[in-house]
Amino acid sequence: MDGDRVEIDGGIMEGGGQILRVSTALSCLLGLPVRVRRIRAGRSQPGLRPQHLSGLEIIRDLCGGKLNGGEIGSTEITFTPGKIKGGTHIADTKTAGSVCLLMQVAMPCVLFAASPSELHLKGGTNAEMAPQIDYTVMVFKPIVEKFNFTFNCDIKRRGYYPQGGGEVVVQMSPVKELSPINLTERGTVTKIYGRAFVAGALPIKLAKDMSAAAVRCIRREIRDLYINIQPVREPDDQAVGTGSGIIIVAETSTGCLLAGSSLGKRGKNADKVGIEAAEMLLQNLKHGGTVDDSLQDQLIIFMALAKGVSRVKTGPITLHTQTAIHFAEQLTKAKFTVTKSEEEDPSNDTYIIECQGMGMINPNL
Repeated sequence: MDGDRVEIDGGIMEGGGQILRVSTALSCLLGLPVRVRRIRAGRSQPGLRPQHLSGLEIIRDLCGGKLNGGEIGSTEITFTPGKIKGGTHIADTKTAGSVCLLMQVAMPCVLFAASPSELHLKGGTNAEMAPQIDYTVMVFKPIVEKFNFTFNCDIKRRGYYPQGGGEVVVQMSPVKELSPINLTERGTVTKIYGRAFVAGALPIKLAKDMSAAAVRCIRREIRDLYINIQPVREPDDQAVGTGSGIIIVAETSTGCLLAGSSLGKRGKNADKVGIEAAEMLLQNLKHGGTVDDSLQDQLIIFMALAKGVSRVKTGPITLHTQTAIHFAEQLTKAKFTVTKSEEEDPSNDTYIIECQGMGMINPNL
């Protein structure tokens, strides 16, 4: 098979788990065997971590594929995909590894399955270095559904660093093909809302402090909008462990959603957590794009699969996005161009990502 196997260098560009997620998802969708070498070569602990392994295993299970080199610490895997089937699939990182990253790798695949799928994803719901589950539900879901599919995401239990223990159930029906998206008009910010949460041993006062600090910070830049950041204490029967954090979403007149978020940790002042999230949101609003920095790279695989031309206006292109584009182009017939946006305001650092999608058709429907 080696003649037909696509060779992927897992150590270039972003050099992390994202290369694995994009390349194995596309391998599964296109029926292309891949070999990924130098996995996470530039990281302090190179090779597969539990979360990456869970992602590979769910992809393998989704299509009855073959995975070699699938163990913790492995720096090379080969993957030979089979046929994507629906049904119930379970992935468990057994750590606080992010359920949202498991969703990122599985979701494009189950869209092109033969029948509806139910994914039980276990691990961390609010983890460092990954989108929080609240971001996935509040921002990613409404925007990605513009590609003309829907999914249901039920948060059964929240799990935090270090032990995880969260569980999210995702239900999706397959589609014939994905429609392209056009997100090029930002519009004006019409509302700002969010949630500041605590769970486990932490008092609700921390959530109130995070919320108040975030509101004060946003107020300096945006004076005339009502800001509604709800302080919440997660119910004990729906959360494992102790955690805290905040997510703030700005909604615009054209339906764009941009966010800022932050997680609490031991020794980190609650005000600082709130201010971090507020500053991230303001930064995302400043560049004039229609999506924030966290969503930018998550849309690339869907743009590549869609039929027709997608256009998204963004702020500065992140390394994650450049990496996703590189591997999407290597594996599919999609063609991306990134051009500086011709802005009325030259101080705005905005770009248009345009993609002529490959027009993936679900062979099962």
